[in-house]
Amino acid sequence: MNTETHDKLMGVSVATLATALFKRGLRHQVIQGVNPIARKGRNMVGPAYTLRYMPAREDRNQLVEFRNPKHPQRVAIEECPEGHVLVMDSRKSAAAASAGDILVTRLMIRGGAGIVTDGGFRDAATIATLDMPAYHTRPSSPTNLTTNEAIDLNVPIGCGDAPVFPGDIIVGDDDCVIVIPAEIADEVADEAVEMTAYENFVLEQVKGGATIIGLYPCTKDENQALFQQWRKQNSR
Repeated sequence: MNTETHDKLMGVSVATLATALFKRGLRHQVIQGVNPIARKGRNMVGPAYTLRYMPAREDRNQLVEFRNPKHPQRVAIEECPEGHVLVMDSRKSAAAASAGDILVTRLMIRGGAGIVTDGGFRDAATIATLDMPAYHTRPSSPTNLTTNEAIDLNVPIGCGDAPVFPGDIIVGDDDCVIVIPAEIADEVADEAVEMTAYENFVLEQVKGGATIIGLYPCTKDENQALFQQWRKQNSR
């Protein structure tokens, strides 16, 4: 992805991005029910590489399947490009784990920017200590073979009710995760940076006792003038 866009998205919140996308008519880009295993104090940003699970059929999903070098879950970990986020459609089910600490560690060592599932991870306490953002719904110990079969790589998926296409830009913060269509990522990043500057100004004003009426949103010229002065003083 565009390096400048990546850097801009590292400094804005998912909430701000959600508003920028809402203005463009996109209302369902936040991945629902997904939370960080551990807050990292920094954003997760990268293009999506996807893995889709389907309901498991018992005769196809025995432990011996993990010996298959072409098993899609294993291949996803080994082929997800550096700097990408592995996003998994786990059917919004944490009844069985989408992955565990060994696979997630391997993804981190290979340079993955993060991992997201609308299911759960096993070994979540260990994954929480890794230096890579990870998002799920809750811890889950049973192997994914229990209820899910990894079936497709790098195809359009739904994750937590959000549409995710390969290459879409994934942004996660300490709250949640959002999906930005790749073709508008640059313009959304630019707008989010501007929105963030104004929101920082507003928060400072509110902490100083200012009313939000006429300030948020800005409907008074004097507040716009104060904002421009604030930008100069803060090099924003």
